Amino acid sequence: MTQPVAPARDCPLCPRLAALRQTCRTANPHWHAAPVPSFGDEDAAVLIVGLAPGLQGANRTGRPFTGDFAGVLLYQTLLGAGLAEGRYQADPADGLRLAGCRITNAVRCVPPENRPSTAEIEACRPFLAAEIAAMARLRAILALGNIAHNAVLACYSVRRASFPFRHGVRHRLPDGKVLVDSYHCSRLNTNTGRLTKAMFEAVIADLAAAARASG
Repeated sequence: MTQPVAPARDCPLCPRLAALRQTCRTANPHWHAAPVPSFGDEDAAVLIVGLAPGLQGANRTGRPFTGDFAGVLLYQTLLGAGLAEGRYQADPADGLRLAGCRITNAVRCVPPENRPSTAEIEACRPFLAAEIAAMARLRAILALGNIAHNAVLACYSVRRASFPFRHGVRHRLPDGKVLVDSYHCSRLNTNTGRLTKAMFEAVIADLAAAARASG
């Protein structure tokens, strides 16, 4: 049987995450409170991989990086680089469209304190691997943070030591695709200056260039 690219709404693989989903549904019946589906077309040349949905972001809205601070920086930067069209208004109904780009997460359900366990990351990895395999035109992958970076590498069964995470670095994966690393566009990283707007814009520009060069 072919591995699906997305978990079912009531995916039981991670009991801790399933319990949090149910708590969110009970307290906020209008929230998405389920595994968050990827955003963008499967025939895109670029895949952006984040960590996991935010509690009041994608877990609430049902669209990756929508409704939290990280989404503001991510989508504004994608719009500036021509990888998105329209206007980002932190609402899945805002009409924003991705252009040659798709966004997903290493873990599809919101984890407590935004910290998935190793077992939870591993449980969700087959969905990421299936998604990468299903994207026939995929040329470049952006990993937002070390966990996303390692999740992508696990899909290729390669040694982490051969592909160390470093912001702004390109790696050539075994199938010829390019993996680009960036610090996560979280409020913590931007507030501390670890990631500036200019740094993130440079990474997104390099990502787009890598996709074009690999095509």
